[in-house]
Amino acid sequence: MVSHVQTETFSLGSRQVKRLGYGAMQLAGPGVFGPPKDRHVALTVLREALALGVNHIDTSDFYGPHVTNQIIREALHPYPDDLVIVTKIGARRGDDASWLPAFSPAELKQAVHDNLRNLGLDVLDVVNLRVMYGNGHGPQEGSIEESITVLAGLQQQGLVKHIGLSNVTANQVAQARTLAEIVCVQNEYNIAHRRDDALIDALAKDGIAYVPFFPLGGFTPLQSSTLSDVAVRLNATPLQVALAWLLHRSANILLIPGTSSVTHLHENMAAGDLILTEDILAILDGIAQKA
Repeated sequence: MVSHVQTETFSLGSRQVKRLGYGAMQLAGPGVFGPPKDRHVALTVLREALALGVNHIDTSDFYGPHVTNQIIREALHPYPDDLVIVTKIGARRGDDASWLPAFSPAELKQAVHDNLRNLGLDVLDVVNLRVMYGNGHGPQEGSIEESITVLAGLQQQGLVKHIGLSNVTANQVAQARTLAEIVCVQNEYNIAHRRDDALIDALAKDGIAYVPFFPLGGFTPLQSSTLSDVAVRLNATPLQVALAWLLHRSANILLIPGTSSVTHLHENMAAGDLILTEDILAILDGIAQKA
């Protein structure tokens, strides 16, 4: 069983971070585009996250674009020594709010400089390469050698401390690791969507963090009802149960649930206090097998 994981940590590059972090995506406007409805609330959520012990924030300069990074800087700069800010590059936003690939060498270099400027940093703790082949939704095979080589060059220049990957296949992870040290992988993964089971276990053996997103994505009504039944039994929300299951799944999993609400932030952090007994875990593990 798992309890009080707010005190548990895992390595993220050269740093130790608590396993419950915060994802800043929802601080931007609707569709992760434009400014938030209430900037003061967005600032308050970030400050409250740190007050609750969060020391790992996930962001990107293409959220907004530029919006979340500028809010993070306004709320938290100068940053606490123990705070690790992870950002993503490899995409850009169209004027119509579309998500477009942006991983040419020039675009990647520009993105790093944009993140540095908007976050008010001289060096980025971790930069994830967000791979967008095909429609950009879900990993698809394709070489990432050129992009990783560019990031490794920026690392050698002292602009990037550590390199991570997002939206990638196991083959792409293997390719990247021949070119640079990879400290984290960020993919879609949850109780119902377990394509990365083998990858998570392999990364855990090598001390590499795995950061799942969409903890409630891809559920069928039947799966959702099972999760809801467990949540009622535990006097918790379905999201809290989904987050607690992820924390139980493997010690190298770092969570970045996002919210633009202080109330929801407290609910997300409370997921670390949920105790999952063996019978509950068996029920939750069975969700992936349900049609």
